Amino acid sequence: MTTTMRTTTKTTTTARPRTREAGTNSPKEAALLDTLASLGSVVVAYSGGVDSAYLALTASRALGPRAVAVTADSPSYPDHHRRLALDIARDFGLQHEIIQTGELSRPDYRANPENRCYFCKHELYTHLSRMAAARGAVVVDGNNADDRGDYRPGRQAAREFGVRSPLDEAELSKAEIRELSRLAGLPTWDEPASACLSSRIPYHSEVTGEKLRMIERAEQAIAAMGFRVRRVRHFDGHARVEIGKDELDRALEPGMAASIVRELKGIGYADVVIDPRGYRTGSLNEGLRLRVF
Repeated sequence: MTTTMRTTTKTTTTARPRTREAGTNSPKEAALLDTLASLGSVVVAYSGGVDSAYLALTASRALGPRAVAVTADSPSYPDHHRRLALDIARDFGLQHEIIQTGELSRPDYRANPENRCYFCKHELYTHLSRMAAARGAVVVDGNNADDRGDYRPGRQAAREFGVRSPLDEAELSKAEIRELSRLAGLPTWDEPASACLSSRIPYHSEVTGEKLRMIERAEQAIAAMGFRVRRVRHFDGHARVEIGKDELDRALEPGMAASIVRELKGIGYADVVIDPRGYRTGSLNEGLRLRVF
């Protein structure tokens, strides 16, 4: 299995950090700071999501310039998270680098098996481990205590590369990370859960750049209509739209539903279905007993 190192881009972050220098007196946050300080130097897998943003900020507090947040850019990475990662790094003065990863060049990833995430994380940690070795650093990721029971094939790759999960080690739950992020002024504190764009494609259906671009354009169109939580499940020419349950009634209104269908058909989907059950994780294996407009 081979990977090719891509160009690394370093971003300059000269803005004055907005974070509170004195923490929150949370015992778990204190434990997290101690763990990070004990590592000496870290490379943070930084996507711009809730967990990785809080980890990157806390690592910066604990280690200063010996903590570098690294964002892996690829066609499966949503542009919204890319912009969020850049904005936070700038506004909070993080040491930040962007690398290009090549998971789409790997046949095992494109084939989209149930453990697709393993191959994605293997690609990521191959790059981050090289960076860490050059710095005498440890790779850390944003897994938290709530993630332990989930099916996460990427954890196998993390174990193989010796990646540490300080949020998990500090017993921090998702709710606690959101609250600590809010207190720190991070805009991600109430950011909806997200995942890579490949997660919208059913298992064993090939992941391609064209599909990922269609998915992203479709989700951006729905976001522009004011929907905060949205997923476009991609079944080749068919799109199944899932909307957050608190926004679902508005999406199912005839006029709004017609607008969603029209926008997605303009992107190239032949059929568009709005799922009346709303957004839920792990829905791709369910049947398609849906309301069609």
